[in-house]
Amino acid sequence: MEFNKKSTQTLFGLVAFGVLLYWGLQNWSTVGGVLATLIGLISPFLLGCCIAFILNVPMRHIENFLFPKPKGIQQKLKRPLSFLLTLLLLIAVIAVIFGLIIPELGSSFLVLRDNVIRFLRNLEQEHPAFLDQFIAYLPTAEELASIDWENLAQKALTFLSSGAGSLINSTVGVASRIFSGLFTFSMGFVFSIYLLMQKETLGCHARKLLYAFLPEEKADRILSIASLSFRTFSSFLSGQCLEAVILGTLFFIAMTLFRFPYALMISVLIGVTALIPVFGAFIGCVVGVFMILMTDGFIKMLWFIILFLILQQLEGNLIYPKVVGSSIGLPAIWVFVAVSLGGSAFGVLGMLLFIPLCSVLYALLRETVLKRLKTRNVPKRKLG
Repeated sequence: MEFNKKSTQTLFGLVAFGVLLYWGLQNWSTVGGVLATLIGLISPFLLGCCIAFILNVPMRHIENFLFPKPKGIQQKLKRPLSFLLTLLLLIAVIAVIFGLIIPELGSSFLVLRDNVIRFLRNLEQEHPAFLDQFIAYLPTAEELASIDWENLAQKALTFLSSGAGSLINSTVGVASRIFSGLFTFSMGFVFSIYLLMQKETLGCHARKLLYAFLPEEKADRILSIASLSFRTFSSFLSGQCLEAVILGTLFFIAMTLFRFPYALMISVLIGVTALIPVFGAFIGCVVGVFMILMTDGFIKMLWFIILFLILQQLEGNLIYPKVVGSSIGLPAIWVFVAVSLGGSAFGVLGMLLFIPLCSVLYALLRETVLKRLKTRNVPKRKLG
């Protein structure tokens, strides 16, 4: 190895990295504390970036639809008006969802209460011996009188006095976390507004920084990967929302045709929970099973489960891979693998992030493989 200036700098960098890595592993608790503090400091801005990315997808479509060729005053008003319409649309969707779900859930609990009362009355009329046996297990007046109430009250007072401090601390802690969460969300939302209003300017500044401090080839590569990631994540978000609407519509049509109760509410709930990839619709199914069981009985519930399994198979094998998989360029088998790995590692958030992330990695790997095959001149007959 020839020791020139470049190789010496590379060797020095590797040694420094090894020393820092060794020190970090030996002082992992300190490093973890510092990282947790840094993440806590920048969490409002990370949240703002996520909010801005989500809102940018519908805002971009609204902007292109209402202002295809803006001129003059339209150029200045297109961004604020598009953002305002996006926000109003989001609020309207949330209001419609809660307006459909919450009243129906309330009425189902009232039906459950009436059914429980009716069940107890029937039990009392048809099986009076069962009620007598239940009453026989209750303590008698003599047994209640023999209890050492003074000792029991002293123990209760001791428990309350010892637990009062922890209860106060827990209440203060919960209130502090709620306030911190509201503050973080407020700061993130305000930051997202700045990002959306000035996204072109910020993008220009980022490109200038890259070309100022990196070689042109590396800067081009970073911008290419960033553009691919943006397209993939945007397509995934759009495809996921479209898939949820399609699934909810299918459930509404099928439940209406077969005269299931709560067709609109259950369909909306399944569509909303279907935003969680692959497995989310099962959450809505559980609520639907409970409500149908309380109103129409066991047989109707079984028919609903059969209907859900049929539509779920249709959605999992045809709709989801075609709508979401094709929109991000990821084969169906890798969509399933990404959902499984993401859910196992990070729960629901991992499911949402791993599909577009794996799509980006899949596209980069495919590009690298094709370049290497072309460089090596491998015959096509050997590739299958």
